[in-house]
Amino acid sequence: MNPLKNDRFLRALLRQPVDVTPVWMMRQAGRYLPEYRATRARAGNFMNLCQTPELACEVTLQPLARYALDAAILFSDILTIPDAMGLGLTFAEGEGPQFARPVRTAADVAALGVPDPHQELRYVVDAVSLIRRELAGSVPLIGFSGSPWTLATYMVEGRGTKEFRYAKGLMFEQPKVMHQLLDTLAKSVTLYLNAQIAAGAQAVMIFDTWGGVLTTRDYAEFSLHYMQQILDGLTREVDGQKIPVILFTKEGGEWLEAQAATGCDALGIDWKSPIAQARRRVGDKVALQGNMDPCVLYASPERIEAEVATILASFGQGSGHVFNLGHGIHQHVDPERVKGFIDAVHRLSVPYHQAVNA
Repeated sequence: MNPLKNDRFLRALLRQPVDVTPVWMMRQAGRYLPEYRATRARAGNFMNLCQTPELACEVTLQPLARYALDAAILFSDILTIPDAMGLGLTFAEGEGPQFARPVRTAADVAALGVPDPHQELRYVVDAVSLIRRELAGSVPLIGFSGSPWTLATYMVEGRGTKEFRYAKGLMFEQPKVMHQLLDTLAKSVTLYLNAQIAAGAQAVMIFDTWGGVLTTRDYAEFSLHYMQQILDGLTREVDGQKIPVILFTKEGGEWLEAQAATGCDALGIDWKSPIAQARRRVGDKVALQGNMDPCVLYASPERIEAEVATILASFGQGSGHVFNLGHGIHQHVDPERVKGFIDAVHRLSVPYHQAVNA
């Protein structure tokens, strides 16, 4: 493998000195880019795009050709594991993911197996290998998975939801069954992420998109507990290089201390958590990733730059900050606004690292 030409993303995650604050964006390879839309049209549908390593590689690299990003993230979907469990995943245009066979009963859960990442999910492993090779050491590659709780919500509901009628119903009425499902998913995610790491991912992120819908008690029991289980089973070093792990619970700002205590390297935070406050709360335990409201990218270049300046000042001096959006970039954002955003992060962050690098 080629040595990294730009390792500031990995260094920031490990709270080591950097020259400028690194930046990447959740969903940076996506529908806001015309070149992505063209590749997706060529693929025929979203699942073909995910399941064809050459196309997944192509769209992963597209934003890097446009912007001075400090990391690439594997193009895939969080629902690859449930799909590999045979639940009949489809993506209906304008309606999001749907499962033909939702998991609703103890018998449904008992029938689930742990997918072999080198068999049922081989296309993801192959995509990681290909992307890592094509990056040629330009920037690090991030692998990822959904959290067990987030995956379970989709599997039990059968689709996206705002009510969580079936998922929370199962959790409250049959907690042992939900725990069995979450345990199966934790084992699956651990194998899946370790396979991505073995294939070349240099950092991994766990997306707990729906952890924030839980109470503090239920978050600890049904979400964080299983992310801890995954962390305990992950490969954390390859060839002498640490593999940083980022946990991200959307709307999980209330529980940053508990998240930091898992032994992860960094926490993603959404735009509802002030980053200065988050830094005070977690201290030197972990790095922080975030946290500009994605909708700021609809504003003028001057307003975007002002928001970048505010967040950088809020975090303050030193390393341990990876600049990102508080959630994924929206599809109607102007790509030129993104360029201004990324350039502003690099330009305006220089003073925050000069004292350390002097």
